[in-house]
Amino acid sequence: MSDTSIIVDTIGKRYRLGGAEANDSLRSRLGQLVRRTKAKPDDSFWALDEISFSAKQGETIGIIGRNGAGKSTLLKVLSRITSPTRGRVEIHGRVGCLLEVGTGFHPELSGRDNVFLNGTILGMKRSEIRRHFDEIVAFAEVEKFIDTPVKHYSSGMYLRLAFAVAAHLQPEILIVDEVLAVGDARFQKKCLDKMEDVSRHGRTVLFVSHNMPSVTRLCPRTILLDKGRVLADGPSHDVVSAYLRGGLGTTAERTWATDRPGNEIANLHAARVVDESGAPRDAMDIRKRIGIQIEYEVTKSGHVLVPNFHCFNEEGACVFVAVDTSTEGQHCPKEPGIYSTVAWIPANFLSEGTIVVNIALSTMDPVVVHFHERDAVAFQVVDSLTGDSARGVYAGPMPGVVRPMLDWATTRAVRDR
Repeated sequence: MSDTSIIVDTIGKRYRLGGAEANDSLRSRLGQLVRRTKAKPDDSFWALDEISFSAKQGETIGIIGRNGAGKSTLLKVLSRITSPTRGRVEIHGRVGCLLEVGTGFHPELSGRDNVFLNGTILGMKRSEIRRHFDEIVAFAEVEKFIDTPVKHYSSGMYLRLAFAVAAHLQPEILIVDEVLAVGDARFQKKCLDKMEDVSRHGRTVLFVSHNMPSVTRLCPRTILLDKGRVLADGPSHDVVSAYLRGGLGTTAERTWATDRPGNEIANLHAARVVDESGAPRDAMDIRKRIGIQIEYEVTKSGHVLVPNFHCFNEEGACVFVAVDTSTEGQHCPKEPGIYSTVAWIPANFLSEGTIVVNIALSTMDPVVVHFHERDAVAFQVVDSLTGDSARGVYAGPMPGVVRPMLDWATTRAVRDR
């Protein structure tokens, strides 16, 4: 067991609906006791239920699942932010974690002071922290602001410094949640490269993400959670494919009656995959056009709002990103009201398999994302093998993210004798 860094043995985490577990004051405890005597037996739920796995030193493991599957709760248990209700967790080594922007930072202290504070919490000597300090600041790109209180930092600056601290102060175990999604693409790649480097040096990495290409690139092994349980644990490509094929958390049609994605300017009401008659379809004929339709409400006037879709295949690769390029979509502010937008994917364009669609509404100048719903809808592309699709009469496997029907022309060269 000397090479094992994490052991999770049948842990469960129960939350009481409406409960507050973080406050340990006497008044809070007495209040909780009174509420528990009045609570109904079903006033609780298990965020984690019978979770078991282990991780070896140097192993990089992805953790995936739809929203509410228990991913963040699991990481909080492993980070000792909260305790399991039952079961056993063994952690062998120093843990560095990044679960939220600014985790562990004191807002009144400067960036410099927070680096030393976090290092001390990790159990490092001041000389060790000083040895890595310049590297941390350079990675975070906050040299000019390192002596400024972090309460004045933007979310991007918070993120860069928090990740740099977590990754550079030599934890034996690095735990990173989806927080990387708020960074720009360049910084995300920089973080992924750093996590690969951490893993190569024999440290364990746990990585939660909705970005399937990042998971399959970084993590040889992935754990799939659903409703607080382990649904699959194995090679990343297999687990990610099973997740996307199974459509966990996704269907061809979704509506949001409450808790709608969005902000004070616009919010998402519905999304669906439709055929040419406008009917929602889970399975789409490869030879037919496929419509991606959204309904959204504009609540504040004066904004140019551009719908955009991001399509991924079952291996997590981005097939394409589509943006409304019409004159109205690109240049005309929308008045308050309910809108419906549909974009049509050409026939004989997508390859067979599962397509998962992220849906967003953005203003382009400057870029502001009003909502971005990951895994909003999903559908299957089916080839009937009748010989009139892009595969012709070939019936074997055809890899690729797209399968376009191309125009072919062949001529025979005439040679002089």
